[in-house]
Amino acid sequence: MAGGVAIQGTSDVSRVEAPVTFKAYLICAFAAFGGIFFGYDTGWMGGVLAMPYFIELYTGHKYDFATKMPIDVDAKHFVIPSSTSSLFTSILSLGTFLGALVGGDIADFIGRRPTIIGGCLVFTVGCILEIASTNQEVLFVFGRLIAGGGVGFISAVVILYMSEIAPKKVRGAMVSGYQFCITIGILLANIVVYTTQDRNDTGSYRIPIGVQFLWAIILGGGLLFLPESPRYFVKKGEIEKAAKALSFVRGQPEDSAYIKDELAEIIANNEFEMANIPQMSYVQSWLACLKGDISKGDSPIRRTILGAGLQCAQQLTGINFIFYFGPQFFKQLGTIPNVFLISLITTLVNVLTTPISFVTIEKLGRRAILIGGGCGMVVCQFIIAIVGVTAGRSELNNKSAVASMIAFISINIAFFASTWGPTAWVVVGEIFPLPIRSRGVGISTASNWFWNTIIAVITPFLVSADKANLGPKVFFLWGSLCIFSTLFAYFLVPELKGLSLEQADMCMAAVPPRKSRGWRPDHTFATDMAHHTEEKALASEAVEEKV
Repeated sequence: MAGGVAIQGTSDVSRVEAPVTFKAYLICAFAAFGGIFFGYDTGWMGGVLAMPYFIELYTGHKYDFATKMPIDVDAKHFVIPSSTSSLFTSILSLGTFLGALVGGDIADFIGRRPTIIGGCLVFTVGCILEIASTNQEVLFVFGRLIAGGGVGFISAVVILYMSEIAPKKVRGAMVSGYQFCITIGILLANIVVYTTQDRNDTGSYRIPIGVQFLWAIILGGGLLFLPESPRYFVKKGEIEKAAKALSFVRGQPEDSAYIKDELAEIIANNEFEMANIPQMSYVQSWLACLKGDISKGDSPIRRTILGAGLQCAQQLTGINFIFYFGPQFFKQLGTIPNVFLISLITTLVNVLTTPISFVTIEKLGRRAILIGGGCGMVVCQFIIAIVGVTAGRSELNNKSAVASMIAFISINIAFFASTWGPTAWVVVGEIFPLPIRSRGVGISTASNWFWNTIIAVITPFLVSADKANLGPKVFFLWGSLCIFSTLFAYFLVPELKGLSLEQADMCMAAVPPRKSRGWRPDHTFATDMAHHTEEKALASEAVEEKV
């Protein structure tokens, strides 16, 4: 061991983390910027698919930009074919699914920070290919796939990075900032699309795509100046680097008692989990996420089901139907003169209501807002569906009924944005132990993108006039699936607000989800590890580094 000050552990559960500093807020806020990628790419595709020039390019139909009417085909049929629309939209999600799985793996080898920067570079290559395409479907699709891989890297590892550096008292609010950035990304995409929609040249779709280079430059460049996750260094056994990174994040000197106590707890928790999830071969390390008794709340398989299932449940609320295919759906309602403006309004609702979660997620807790938000969405979605098949039918041309549907779509978005949108990401970042955290978060994020892909593939066929043509009836489907999502939260999601990541492990082992709200820690891992054998010193005392 190198000479220096021994890092001492503590039995005081209130001292396992340093006080919150403004620097920690700034670091997490900047890392949350990764959500811009997710949101912007979600937002621009739906608008571009409804652009006259883009439709001309990929269908061959002609459009009179002076009269704003198609020339050689009926207006109802002047659309991108369902199969093409499905492919263009879903291929990004397929790329992000693969990127999320690979990204979590790479983050364990080279670190959280370099993986995010690498994701920015991959994303940039994909954008170049998308811009280079004129009417070559293969090139555009290939670009979408590669860009999706970059988004997958970023979406999985940003959550991992933020969860590992955010202070426990505000971790929920900080990680919620990621969802807030997603909503800002969607809003920015809608604004850009709104300003370029009527252009009679390739700038109509190339400008929205090109704007994305800015996000890559800001996030990738800024991360060069931020520290690596201290928990990554602990996982690698590089304790001195972990102490320096933790000191930077917490705004405390390296020899501070707070730094020693928190680092000792991280080390002890890692030792405890490693004893239960030992290091194995590469394939076995992935299979470790599926081991254990499914009835035990802290088993790896139970955590994996919770993470992947929660992300699935989030997608099954149907929210991305509105953001992916909103303009096309609003056009079907028959009474809306400017579908892009309505999409912009619904996106603005999404942005303005997400910050509500910054307060409620720490005051009310994760479980409460997931269950409450789910119930609110169920009610809204069934109201939209019922109005849509009665007074809101397109042939009736009932503007009041359609306006009420738009109102409840906005309320539905508000429920999602303030509850399920951010909270699913917060919980996923909290539930996995350090030995399998990167892979667990990667699997969970991949689940989000897998179901995102499924929804993007099937939705055009569900609502397009030349296919199932469900129209507003599709909200009966989303409402029914949202009931499932709400029940999933009630039975499986634990309450982890106010706990460190190490204390969250204790909570999941100690009580079932429905009793987790009242659980409080009464010991630390540092003291636990001291009692494994009489010969073994406190975990934190086993490491002496220069601090």
